[in-house]
Amino acid sequence: MSSTGASIIDELPGPDGRRPLSGDQAGTGRLGDRIFKAAASGAGGIVVVLVVLVGAFLLITAIPALRGNTANFFTSRDFTTSPLHFGIVQLLWTTVMSSIIALVIAVPFAIAIALFLTQYAPRWLARPGAAVIDLLAAVPSIVYGLWGAYVVAPKFVPVQDAIQTVFGWVPFLKGVPSVSGGTTILFVGLILSIMILPIITAISREVFAQTPMTHKEGAIALGATKWEMIRTAVLPFGKPGVISASMLGLGRALGETIAVMLILSTIPNGAPWTWSFFNGGSTFASLIASNAPEAISDMRQMGAYIAAGLVLFVLTFVVNVIARVIIERRKAFTE
Repeated sequence: MSSTGASIIDELPGPDGRRPLSGDQAGTGRLGDRIFKAAASGAGGIVVVLVVLVGAFLLITAIPALRGNTANFFTSRDFTTSPLHFGIVQLLWTTVMSSIIALVIAVPFAIAIALFLTQYAPRWLARPGAAVIDLLAAVPSIVYGLWGAYVVAPKFVPVQDAIQTVFGWVPFLKGVPSVSGGTTILFVGLILSIMILPIITAISREVFAQTPMTHKEGAIALGATKWEMIRTAVLPFGKPGVISASMLGLGRALGETIAVMLILSTIPNGAPWTWSFFNGGSTFASLIASNAPEAISDMRQMGAYIAAGLVLFVLTFVVNVIARVIIERRKAFTE
């Protein structure tokens, strides 16, 4: 067919009576589409720029304090700002372990609740049940902290003593005499698990509810029981969503400040310190929050706390990158 004939056919109106877009119109789309694309691209670019600027600010502010630090920043357990003698080992251990404990406790409960609300509960119970779980996310952190410190902690002491009696031979579960009450790393992880439970449950519930009906009906048609259908159809479909929800909850636990500051027993500089979950300490966020007035009065002291904040920033960034890699690998495997 000649080029003239092809151009005539291309310009013929379609079934809706409109002529197809050609040339620049077909490549760029309508004005509204171009505006929306520019706005979306700009918003994404602003987020990236903000993250880079925050990281640059933390690094630039922390460098003078790191240069004047007389201790090894990566191996020292002391954190003294006058003189500058600080390290992050104890902070990193407390932050990571309390968050992992919270994740280990919260994820099974969140998956079980999400499966119950989407697969077992009748409609008249599923919606109110989901609303009640979501209400936990609306409770302020300070309420969790006060509730944990003054109501739950005294009741957790017998539980902690029983665990130490039975499993005290495990290095991470040895008792620490200097920490009184139940305000330990393990207890903080328990409170954090309640705080991140609504996030993981809500996302998992939405993902499980979107499982294709054909997958579930196919499993039932092949003779699978209710649990077998969930294990072979619902859980594999929702695995990437559960991973995303878990990483989001982990990020919330890593950065939690007020509740941890109110609950966790602090350890004075120079006091004996062990790797036990029944020890006290400080997380990155709680240390910065509890010493904010002191840090503001002296730029060098502030640099030490900013350095700790930089480590927390990198830690949360790494967690999100790992979650993204896991999800992308899972998508590639399922496709």
